[in-house]
Amino acid sequence: MTGKAVIQVQVRRIYEPPAPADGVRVLVDRIWPRGLTRANAALDEWCKEVAPSTALRKWYGHDPQRFEEFSQRYRVELEDEHRSKLVSHLREVASQRALTLLTATKDIQISAAKVLMEVLSR
Repeated sequence: MTGKAVIQVQVRRIYEPPAPADGVRVLVDRIWPRGLTRANAALDEWCKEVAPSTALRKWYGHDPQRFEEFSQRYRVELEDEHRSKLVSHLREVASQRALTLLTATKDIQISAAKVLMEVLSR
């Protein structure tokens, strides 16, 4: 039987306690979350290079009015050679186990992690 692997990806805040359904937990922020120790993060991986560029992150500033354009710009960044390899790696992980993308962002609905989840899920 051939077919595409089912990709299970979710986004959660890194400050929430780990849950059994998290599967592989990957931090996808470029900057380490404030006030969190590595021991308490319960991470499987920190994939900071997949995060938006510093210039894009600063331009966006989590301004909800800029989210749509941010999302488009970030998707373009994800197509560069290095980031596209990281996206492929995360997609491979998600095809084998549930994948939880972790972010320190307060509103995950307008976060880079949400955009990345959408990219991985398509």
